[in-house]
Amino acid sequence: MADSTTSAHRADRPVYVIGGGPGGLSVAYALRERGVRAVVLERSGRVGDSWRRHYDRLHLHTTRRLSALPGLAMPRRFGRWPSRDDVVRYLEKYAEHHRLEIVTGVEVSRVERTADGGWLLRATGGRELTGAAVVVATGFNHTPRVPDWPGRDTYTGEFLHASAYRNAKPFAGRDVLVVGVGNTGAEIAVDLVEGGASRVRLAVRTPPHIVRRSTAGWPAQYSGVLVRRLPVGLVDRISRVQARIALPDLSDRGLPRPESGLYTRVREGAIPVQDVGLVDAVRMGTVEVVAAVEGFEEDRVLLADGERITPDAVVAATGYERGLEGLVGGLGVLDDRGRPVVHGARTPDGAPGLHFTGFTNPISGNLRELSLDAHRIARAIARTGRASRLPGA
Repeated sequence: MADSTTSAHRADRPVYVIGGGPGGLSVAYALRERGVRAVVLERSGRVGDSWRRHYDRLHLHTTRRLSALPGLAMPRRFGRWPSRDDVVRYLEKYAEHHRLEIVTGVEVSRVERTADGGWLLRATGGRELTGAAVVVATGFNHTPRVPDWPGRDTYTGEFLHASAYRNAKPFAGRDVLVVGVGNTGAEIAVDLVEGGASRVRLAVRTPPHIVRRSTAGWPAQYSGVLVRRLPVGLVDRISRVQARIALPDLSDRGLPRPESGLYTRVREGAIPVQDVGLVDAVRMGTVEVVAAVEGFEEDRVLLADGERITPDAVVAATGYERGLEGLVGGLGVLDDRGRPVVHGARTPDGAPGLHFTGFTNPISGNLRELSLDAHRIARAIARTGRASRLPGA
């Protein structure tokens, strides 16, 4: 057990929050509300940087009311499904409204334990920062992931990851293949159709579960909140019946209903696709579903069914890595897929005071869960009494 001198020394240190997105800002606010000094370290020059880089047409698939961070409602003028730009404005306002302590242009490269049980952060410019606790909130979509397809380096057409896609203007009149049918790939495919691409194909390896974003005024997110604690098998059966009622069978268009249950897939990390036009586009043939990509040969893309196609451009909506190995990889706090072994109020074995938020993708909505996590983390840190207090707290 640390002696009183060591504990007092740690109490002079702030809590460092790595990442100035929704998760980091939420935790900083929750800590401030409990009188604990929190310093947010953001590698870019502004809060919410990752949101600024999303594609133009993006709107939340979660409602305005259930997407607000703790301590500040989203304005009604944002509508039910806030846009990307609205979310950015909200994050800026949130940081200002709560007078959060944010240092921009500082990227943390490594987090290490100190001899007295605190934490050392190694950051840009040779900075060495010591904190009583650390909250890692660098985001679920951190590092673009591109599969190691054979022949990828020989492809002569245009190739980009979905993280670099902004809108359909550069692709008007062109033949485009979108690879991956998560929410991003589905929405980009629809955007390309509406933006005038001459042909849009969507490469699918595993057919997704698709749900209506809202049915008769009832958002899918509300259902996600209600079923989170129900047995997986029961939710699978309910969702199967609901899908047959609400959605057409697209099997003849290359998009059959999944064999595994919706909630089973969620527990494995696959969130359902919220329909914002994909179902109609596939049904009408404006988005053509093709087999998964297996490789590349100069100007050709090789598909799993043996077909070779020659699109003008390929957009890889193939997801992201968490990018945590360099930051905390030496602490034994990640699983074999590079994800934190625990999140929220819990800390990994052997790493007290190290918290993670925003590294799950819950069916009930990421922003909602970030808000709940923020309060849990703040309570856990405040209970230890190790971090420095705000003046007057």
